[in-house]
Amino acid sequence: MDRRQFLTASAAVGLAALDLPDAEAITRRANRPGPVAVGMGEVSAVRTMTTTLGNAASELGGGHARHLAVRYLTLDVKQWLDGRCTEKVGRELFAATSELVHLIGWMARDEGNQGLSQKYYLHSFRLAAEAGENELAATALRGLADQAVDLGHTPTAVRLAEACEQRGRRLADPKAQAYYRNTFARAAAADGDRTTAVKMLTSAQAAIERATPRPGQSWASHYSHGRWAHESGMIHAGLGDLAAAEEHLRLALDIHGLDRRRTRAIVLADLGHVQLKRGNTETALATWNDFLDCADGVQSVRINDGLASIAARLPGIPDSPSAAELGERIAARA
Repeated sequence: MDRRQFLTASAAVGLAALDLPDAEAITRRANRPGPVAVGMGEVSAVRTMTTTLGNAASELGGGHARHLAVRYLTLDVKQWLDGRCTEKVGRELFAATSELVHLIGWMARDEGNQGLSQKYYLHSFRLAAEAGENELAATALRGLADQAVDLGHTPTAVRLAEACEQRGRRLADPKAQAYYRNTFARAAAADGDRTTAVKMLTSAQAAIERATPRPGQSWASHYSHGRWAHESGMIHAGLGDLAAAEEHLRLALDIHGLDRRRTRAIVLADLGHVQLKRGNTETALATWNDFLDCADGVQSVRINDGLASIAARLPGIPDSPSAAELGERIAARA
Protein backbone atom coordinates (compact mmCIF):
# COMPACT_ATOMS: atom_id res chain seq x y z
CA MET A 1 0.00 0.00 0.00
CA ASP A 2 1.55 3.33 -1.01
CA ARG A 3 1.15 6.74 0.56
CA ARG A 4 -1.63 7.81 -1.83
CA GLN A 5 -3.75 4.78 -0.99
CA PHE A 6 -3.13 4.83 2.75
CA LEU A 7 -6.29 5.28 4.81
CA THR A 8 -8.49 5.92 1.77
CA ALA A 9 -10.99 3.37 3.03
CA SER A 10 -11.11 5.03 6.43
CA ALA A 11 -11.49 8.43 4.82
CA ALA A 12 -14.34 7.24 2.64
CA VAL A 13 -16.45 5.83 5.46
CA GLY A 14 -15.39 8.29 8.14
CA LEU A 15 -15.40 6.48 11.47
CA ALA A 16 -18.50 4.41 10.80
CA ALA A 17 -16.63 1.15 10.35
CA LEU A 18 -14.59 1.75 13.48
CA ASP A 19 -17.69 2.39 15.56
CA LEU A 20 -19.38 -0.92 14.74
CA PRO A 21 -17.54 -3.57 16.76
CA ASP A 22 -19.16 -6.91 17.49
CA ALA A 23 -20.31 -6.29 21.04
CA GLU A 24 -21.51 -9.88 21.46
CA ALA A 25 -18.32 -11.55 20.25
CA ILE A 26 -16.95 -12.26 23.72
CA THR A 27 -20.33 -13.38 25.08
CA ARG A 28 -20.65 -15.92 22.27
CA ARG A 29 -17.17 -17.22 22.92
CA ALA A 30 -17.65 -17.64 26.68
CA ASN A 31 -17.69 -21.24 27.89
CA ARG A 32 -18.08 -22.64 24.38
CA PRO A 33 -16.40 -25.94 23.58
CA GLY A 34 -12.80 -25.40 22.68
CA PRO A 35 -9.53 -27.31 22.52
CA VAL A 36 -7.81 -25.24 25.23
CA ALA A 37 -9.01 -23.99 28.62
CA VAL A 38 -7.94 -20.37 29.11
CA GLY A 39 -7.58 -18.53 32.41
CA MET A 40 -5.93 -15.44 33.83
CA GLY A 41 -2.54 -17.14 33.61
CA GLU A 42 -2.70 -16.96 29.81
CA VAL A 43 -3.84 -13.33 29.99
CA SER A 44 -0.87 -12.53 32.23
CA ALA A 45 1.46 -14.30 29.81
CA VAL A 46 0.27 -12.14 26.89
CA ARG A 47 0.81 -8.96 28.90
CA THR A 48 4.25 -10.05 30.05
CA MET A 49 5.33 -10.85 26.50
CA THR A 50 3.93 -7.56 25.21
CA THR A 51 5.91 -5.65 27.84
CA THR A 52 9.11 -7.57 27.10
CA LEU A 53 8.84 -7.17 23.32
CA GLY A 54 7.80 -3.53 23.69
CA ASN A 55 10.83 -2.73 25.83
CA ALA A 56 13.14 -4.24 23.23
CA ALA A 57 11.46 -2.33 20.40
CA SER A 58 11.59 0.95 22.33
CA GLU A 59 15.32 0.53 22.83
CA LEU A 60 16.37 -0.86 19.45
CA GLY A 61 13.51 -0.01 17.07
CA GLY A 62 10.55 -1.95 15.69
CA GLY A 63 12.69 -3.67 13.08
CA HIS A 64 14.34 -5.89 15.67
CA ALA A 65 11.48 -7.91 17.11
CA ARG A 66 8.28 -7.65 15.07
CA HIS A 67 8.61 -11.16 13.64
CA LEU A 68 8.83 -12.52 17.19
CA ALA A 69 5.67 -10.66 18.22
CA VAL A 70 3.78 -11.88 15.15
CA ARG A 71 4.88 -15.45 15.74
CA TYR A 72 3.72 -15.27 19.35
CA LEU A 73 0.36 -13.84 18.26
CA THR A 74 -0.30 -16.41 15.54
CA LEU A 75 1.02 -19.52 17.31
CA ASP A 76 0.25 -18.99 20.98
CA VAL A 77 -2.34 -16.26 21.44
CA LYS A 78 -4.54 -17.44 18.57
CA GLN A 79 -5.15 -20.81 20.21
CA TRP A 80 -6.19 -19.03 23.42
CA LEU A 81 -8.58 -16.78 21.51
CA ASP A 82 -10.12 -19.96 20.08
CA GLY A 83 -10.22 -21.66 23.49
CA ARG A 84 -12.89 -21.86 26.17
CA CYS A 85 -13.07 -19.35 29.02
CA THR A 86 -15.43 -17.31 31.16
CA GLU A 87 -16.75 -13.99 29.89
CA LYS A 88 -14.55 -12.10 32.38
CA VAL A 89 -11.42 -13.90 31.22
CA GLY A 90 -12.51 -13.40 27.60
CA ARG A 91 -12.70 -9.64 28.04
CA GLU A 92 -9.29 -9.56 29.70
CA LEU A 93 -7.84 -11.73 26.93
CA PHE A 94 -9.29 -9.49 24.20
CA ALA A 95 -7.84 -6.44 25.96
CA ALA A 96 -4.40 -8.02 26.37
CA THR A 97 -4.42 -9.14 22.74
CA SER A 98 -5.39 -5.62 21.68
CA GLU A 99 -2.23 -4.36 23.38
CA LEU A 100 -0.07 -6.96 21.62
CA VAL A 101 -1.66 -6.23 18.24
CA HIS A 102 -1.18 -2.49 18.76
CA LEU A 103 2.48 -3.10 19.54
CA ILE A 104 2.89 -5.06 16.29
CA GLY A 105 1.24 -2.18 14.44
CA TRP A 106 3.70 0.24 16.03
CA MET A 107 6.60 -2.04 15.09
CA ALA A 108 5.41 -2.25 11.47
CA ARG A 109 5.11 1.52 11.35
CA ASP A 110 8.59 1.92 12.82
CA GLU A 111 9.89 -0.35 10.04
CA GLY A 112 8.18 1.85 7.45
CA ASN A 113 5.40 -0.59 6.50
CA GLN A 114 2.50 1.85 6.81
CA GLY A 115 -0.23 -0.27 5.21
CA LEU A 116 0.49 -3.27 7.45
CA SER A 117 0.63 -0.99 10.46
CA GLN A 118 -2.80 0.45 9.67
CA LYS A 119 -4.31 -3.05 9.52
CA TYR A 120 -2.94 -3.94 12.94
CA TYR A 121 -4.12 -0.65 14.46
CA LEU A 122 -7.63 -1.25 13.11
CA HIS A 123 -7.62 -4.80 14.48
CA SER A 124 -6.40 -3.51 17.86
CA PHE A 125 -9.26 -0.99 17.93
CA ARG A 126 -11.89 -3.62 17.29
CA LEU A 127 -10.50 -5.99 19.93
CA ALA A 128 -10.44 -3.15 22.47
CA ALA A 129 -13.94 -1.96 21.60
CA GLU A 130 -15.32 -5.50 21.90
CA ALA A 131 -13.63 -5.84 25.29
CA GLY A 132 -15.18 -2.54 26.42
CA GLU A 133 -11.74 -0.95 26.93
CA ASN A 134 -12.03 2.74 26.08
CA GLU A 135 -8.38 3.47 26.78
CA LEU A 136 -7.07 0.79 24.44
CA ALA A 137 -9.58 1.79 21.76
CA ALA A 138 -8.55 5.44 22.08
CA THR A 139 -4.88 4.45 21.85
CA ALA A 140 -5.51 2.57 18.60
CA LEU A 141 -7.27 5.64 17.19
CA ARG A 142 -4.33 7.70 18.37
CA GLY A 143 -1.93 5.50 16.41
CA LEU A 144 -4.01 5.86 13.25
CA ALA A 145 -4.33 9.62 13.69
CA ASP A 146 -0.62 10.13 14.30
CA GLN A 147 0.23 7.99 11.29
CA ALA A 148 -2.20 9.92 9.09
CA VAL A 149 -0.57 13.22 10.08
CA ASP A 150 2.87 11.89 9.15
CA LEU A 151 1.63 10.77 5.73
CA GLY A 152 -0.22 14.00 4.94
CA HIS A 153 -3.81 12.71 5.25
CA THR A 154 -4.75 15.69 7.39
CA PRO A 155 -8.59 15.68 7.25
CA THR A 156 -8.67 11.99 8.16
CA ALA A 157 -6.11 12.62 10.90
CA VAL A 158 -8.27 15.36 12.43
CA ARG A 159 -11.36 13.13 12.51
CA LEU A 160 -9.47 10.23 14.04
CA ALA A 161 -7.73 12.46 16.58
CA GLU A 162 -11.01 14.08 17.60
CA ALA A 163 -12.60 10.65 18.10
CA CYS A 164 -9.55 9.59 20.11
CA GLU A 165 -9.79 12.65 22.37
CA GLN A 166 -13.53 12.19 22.86
CA ARG A 167 -13.01 8.60 24.03
CA GLY A 168 -10.25 9.83 26.32
CA ARG A 169 -12.64 12.15 28.12
CA ARG A 170 -14.26 9.10 29.72
CA LEU A 171 -11.01 8.20 31.47
CA ALA A 172 -9.86 9.50 34.83
CA ASP A 173 -6.11 9.03 34.24
CA PRO A 174 -4.53 12.47 33.56
CA LYS A 175 -1.76 10.83 31.51
CA ALA A 176 -4.37 9.38 29.16
CA GLN A 177 -6.03 12.78 28.86
CA ALA A 178 -2.69 14.45 28.04
CA TYR A 179 -1.84 11.70 25.54
CA TYR A 180 -5.01 12.04 23.51
CA ARG A 181 -5.27 15.82 23.74
CA ASN A 182 -1.76 16.22 22.36
CA THR A 183 -2.74 13.91 19.52
CA PHE A 184 -5.66 16.19 18.68
CA ALA A 185 -3.38 19.24 19.01
CA ARG A 186 -0.90 17.77 16.51
CA ALA A 187 -3.59 16.99 13.97
CA ALA A 188 -5.19 20.44 14.40
CA ALA A 189 -1.80 22.14 13.96
CA ALA A 190 -1.22 20.16 10.76
CA ASP A 191 -4.65 21.35 9.58
CA GLY A 192 -3.80 24.99 10.27
CA ASP A 193 -6.33 25.19 13.13
CA ARG A 194 -4.19 27.12 15.59
CA THR A 195 -7.06 27.82 17.98
CA THR A 196 -7.84 24.15 18.55
CA ALA A 197 -4.17 23.20 18.65
CA VAL A 198 -3.36 25.76 21.37
CA LYS A 199 -6.47 24.82 23.34
CA MET A 200 -5.55 21.13 23.30
CA LEU A 201 -1.89 21.88 24.13
CA THR A 202 -2.94 23.90 27.16
CA SER A 203 -5.37 21.23 28.27
CA ALA A 204 -2.77 18.49 27.82
CA GLN A 205 -0.26 20.41 29.92
CA ALA A 206 -2.81 20.89 32.70
CA ALA A 207 -3.45 17.13 32.67
CA ILE A 208 0.21 16.05 32.67
CA GLU A 209 0.96 18.42 35.55
CA ARG A 210 -1.57 16.44 37.64
CA ALA A 211 -0.02 13.10 36.72
CA THR A 212 2.35 11.04 38.80
CA PRO A 213 5.75 10.42 37.19
CA ARG A 214 5.51 6.70 37.93
CA PRO A 215 4.15 4.49 35.13
CA GLY A 216 0.95 2.64 36.00
CA GLN A 217 -0.49 -0.63 34.79
CA SER A 218 -2.65 0.71 31.98
CA TRP A 219 -1.50 1.40 28.44
CA ALA A 220 -1.71 5.20 28.44
CA SER A 221 -0.30 5.52 31.97
CA HIS A 222 3.12 4.86 30.42
CA TYR A 223 2.85 8.21 28.59
CA SER A 224 5.70 9.94 30.39
CA HIS A 225 6.37 13.59 31.09
CA GLY A 226 9.32 13.27 28.71
CA ARG A 227 7.14 12.04 25.84
CA TRP A 228 4.64 14.81 26.54
CA ALA A 229 7.42 17.42 26.43
CA HIS A 230 8.79 16.02 23.14
CA GLU A 231 5.41 15.93 21.42
CA SER A 232 4.47 19.36 22.72
CA GLY A 233 7.76 20.75 21.49
CA MET A 234 7.15 19.49 17.97
CA ILE A 235 3.60 20.84 17.96
CA HIS A 236 4.95 24.25 18.99
CA ALA A 237 7.49 23.98 16.16
CA GLY A 238 4.68 23.26 13.73
CA LEU A 239 2.89 26.36 14.98
CA GLY A 240 6.03 28.47 14.41
CA ASP A 241 6.91 29.04 18.08
CA LEU A 242 10.52 27.86 17.92
CA ALA A 243 11.49 29.22 21.35
CA ALA A 244 8.74 27.18 23.03
CA ALA A 245 9.68 24.19 20.88
CA GLU A 246 13.31 24.26 22.00
CA GLU A 247 12.29 24.75 25.62
CA HIS A 248 10.06 21.66 25.54
CA LEU A 249 12.61 19.50 23.72
CA ARG A 250 15.31 20.42 26.23
CA LEU A 251 12.81 19.66 28.98
CA ALA A 252 12.30 16.19 27.52
CA LEU A 253 16.04 15.51 27.48
CA ASP A 254 17.37 17.34 30.53
CA ILE A 255 14.60 17.50 33.11
CA HIS A 256 12.48 14.40 32.66
CA GLY A 257 14.98 12.37 30.65
CA LEU A 258 14.41 9.61 28.13
CA ASP A 259 16.00 6.25 28.86
CA ARG A 260 15.34 4.55 25.51
CA ARG A 261 18.04 5.05 22.89
CA ARG A 262 15.59 5.17 20.00
CA THR A 263 13.39 7.77 21.67
CA ARG A 264 16.28 9.91 22.88
CA ALA A 265 17.86 9.86 19.42
CA ILE A 266 14.62 11.06 17.80
CA VAL A 267 14.37 13.96 20.26
CA LEU A 268 17.98 14.94 19.58
CA ALA A 269 17.35 14.97 15.81
CA ASP A 270 14.28 17.16 16.30
CA LEU A 271 16.09 19.50 18.68
CA GLY A 272 18.90 20.02 16.19
CA HIS A 273 16.42 21.04 13.49
CA VAL A 274 14.81 23.59 15.80
CA GLN A 275 18.22 24.98 16.80
CA LEU A 276 19.22 25.30 13.15
CA LYS A 277 16.02 27.18 12.35
CA ARG A 278 16.76 29.55 15.22
CA GLY A 279 20.17 30.30 13.73
CA ASN A 280 22.23 28.37 16.30
CA THR A 281 24.16 26.40 13.71
CA GLU A 282 27.09 25.08 15.75
CA THR A 283 24.78 24.08 18.60
CA ALA A 284 22.60 22.19 16.12
CA LEU A 285 25.61 20.35 14.69
CA ALA A 286 26.71 19.33 18.18
CA THR A 287 23.21 18.07 18.92
CA TRP A 288 23.17 16.05 15.70
CA ASN A 289 26.50 14.46 16.63
CA ASP A 290 24.87 13.35 19.89
CA PHE A 291 21.99 11.98 17.80
CA LEU A 292 24.39 9.83 15.77
CA ASP A 293 25.97 8.45 18.94
CA CYS A 294 22.57 7.58 20.37
CA ALA A 295 21.16 6.10 17.14
CA ASP A 296 23.96 3.60 16.59
CA GLY A 297 22.46 0.13 16.11
CA VAL A 298 18.83 1.26 16.19
CA GLN A 299 16.60 -0.04 13.37
CA SER A 300 13.82 2.49 12.88
CA VAL A 301 12.38 4.42 9.96
CA ARG A 302 12.30 7.45 12.25
CA ILE A 303 16.06 7.20 12.66
CA ASN A 304 16.56 6.76 8.91
CA ASP A 305 14.33 9.78 8.22
CA GLY A 306 16.34 11.78 10.74
CA LEU A 307 19.60 10.88 9.04
CA ALA A 308 18.24 11.79 5.60
CA SER A 309 16.85 15.09 6.84
CA ILE A 310 20.12 16.09 8.49
CA ALA A 311 22.15 15.08 5.42
CA ALA A 312 19.88 17.21 3.21
CA ARG A 313 20.54 20.29 5.34
CA LEU A 314 24.30 20.04 5.67
CA PRO A 315 25.08 21.40 2.16
CA GLY A 316 23.33 24.61 3.22
CA ILE A 317 25.98 25.15 5.93
CA PRO A 318 29.07 26.20 3.91
CA ASP A 319 32.60 26.60 5.26
CA SER A 320 31.89 24.66 8.44
CA PRO A 321 34.39 21.97 9.46
CA SER A 322 31.82 20.64 11.94
CA ALA A 323 29.23 20.22 9.19
CA ALA A 324 31.75 18.47 6.94
CA GLU A 325 32.73 16.10 9.74
CA LEU A 326 29.10 15.34 10.48
CA GLY A 327 28.46 14.65 6.79
CA GLU A 328 31.33 12.15 6.77
CA ARG A 329 29.89 10.38 9.81
CA ILE A 330 26.49 10.06 8.14
CA ALA A 331 28.04 8.84 4.87
CA ALA A 332 29.98 6.18 6.78
CA ARG A 333 26.68 4.72 8.06
CA ALA A 334 25.34 4.11 4.55
